[in-house]
Amino acid sequence: MAPATLTASPVLIEEGTLPIASVAERTGVTAHTLRYYERIGLLAVGRDAAGRRQYTEADVMRVVFITRLRLTDMPIRDIQAYFRLAADGPHTEPQRLAVLERHRDQVKARLTELQAALEAIEFKIAAYGGSCTP
Repeated sequence: MAPATLTASPVLIEEGTLPIASVAERTGVTAHTLRYYERIGLLAVGRDAAGRRQYTEADVMRVVFITRLRLTDMPIRDIQAYFRLAADGPHTEPQRLAVLERHRDQVKARLTELQAALEAIEFKIAAYGGSCTP
């Protein structure tokens, strides 16, 4: 299932929080994955009096950020390292910036590889008499 398109400010329930099912629906991330992210320390979600997870807008935006990093093949261990640095406070901003810049460079390199692969596919399509336009 493709991730849902999110607005910058998702509509929250009356108490200002969302239950796990709503977060799963709005982000396209399964409830199982959300619980996994919590278990490995990527999320620290509050609970209501009955012990049910209650996601804040900041939690939802973190899920969106994690999803974007995963879509670009950032390993979980690197995402964990990034969020550990974030939890350590503002003095870790240079290290966090380095993590993101390193990952950006990897994504750009992968895009270059994918563009070359796409060009090879389009060449073969054209060689078979097909059209390379959508």
